[in-house]
Amino acid sequence: MSIEIKVPQLPESVSDATLVAWHKSAGESVSRDENLVDLETDKVVLEVPAPAAGTIVKIVAENGATVVSGDVLAILEEGEVDAAPVQKEESAPAATPASAEDETDGPIKTSPAVRRLLDEYDLDATMVSGTGKDGRITKSDVMAFLKSDDSANVTAGDQKPEKPEAMASGFVRTENRVAMTRLRARIAERLLDAQRTAAMLTTFNEVDLTEVMELRKRYKEAFEKKHGVRLGFMSFFAKASVEALKKFPVVNASVEGTDIIYHNYFDIGIAVSSDRGLMVPVLRDVDQMSFAEFEKALNEVAGRAQAGTISMEDLTGGTFTITNGGIFGSMMSTPILNQPQSAILGMHSIQQRPMVVDGNIVARPMMYLALTYDHRIIDGKEAVQFLVSIKEQLEDPARLLLQI
Repeated sequence: MSIEIKVPQLPESVSDATLVAWHKSAGESVSRDENLVDLETDKVVLEVPAPAAGTIVKIVAENGATVVSGDVLAILEEGEVDAAPVQKEESAPAATPASAEDETDGPIKTSPAVRRLLDEYDLDATMVSGTGKDGRITKSDVMAFLKSDDSANVTAGDQKPEKPEAMASGFVRTENRVAMTRLRARIAERLLDAQRTAAMLTTFNEVDLTEVMELRKRYKEAFEKKHGVRLGFMSFFAKASVEALKKFPVVNASVEGTDIIYHNYFDIGIAVSSDRGLMVPVLRDVDQMSFAEFEKALNEVAGRAQAGTISMEDLTGGTFTITNGGIFGSMMSTPILNQPQSAILGMHSIQQRPMVVDGNIVARPMMYLALTYDHRIIDGKEAVQFLVSIKEQLEDPARLLLQI
């Protein structure tokens, strides 16, 4: 029986998707629930599994096609898959060398973002050593290869210098033009929209993290032993943000036309870096979570974001966002609003700096905090007091337990 492989129902806010990679070709056998194709939306990559075992008899939509819900992607002829010939072929020596495309989509598993990067620099996946799970190649692996001597040996002979003197000096000038991914294009659109529609202003403060670091040092082993998860800095900042949001509800609000929507819940978005770009998974009802529950939830969504398996629901509906540029070494920045939210907290790197404490100059672990807010509904006084509230709780963590 022939079965049409169709585009699944896309989320309500997504109108279409781009077909980025087929994992099977016409004539190949597939198993039930085996991933056949990757579809990229504005935020996530969707996998389309085989509804039954059988053979792909026709590919209807090719790589790069724009598709909508219900579009036919391929035709599958249902039937039992004969595994014996496949096993025999895999165990026998290869008669001819496999192509780079076969190796990328076959034995060496890569994400769509990594495949695009390999194509951009005309690289074979077998050239790059993968450091990801099960040997998967990550974007960082490709960039590290490009900076290595191996890359120079592979690519130098394939390039044509623009000028004779470039050949003599060994320096090659090249350019590569690639289209933005849907995610990058969507990020650009949202950032420009935030710049156009919101009256963004950023206020700064600094926080002494001595007490938080001492608390983590004292209890980190016992915490991890009991809860099975590490005690990170983010849980302290998230819980401190929730208490500050309770004091200043307008920072947790959003603008809709001429109305202000106040949210009586605290769904906190945490910016996460992935191979596909920056994502902001949302943790629901953070005020109801313990420190351990927060750390476990954050590890779970961050892992799915980095693996490309995060869902659209995980990325929508937040009321406030926290971004940590400090993990990349940032000392200070002015984060841009994640609309329709009205505020975003920026964390930065922790640096030992001389501070005056009780009349004495001492070295303290200090972090700059930045709060970008929508000045249309949040006044400067509220923004400053909001940051002061976070500062007070982090410098005296007992306030988090007492919620004062």
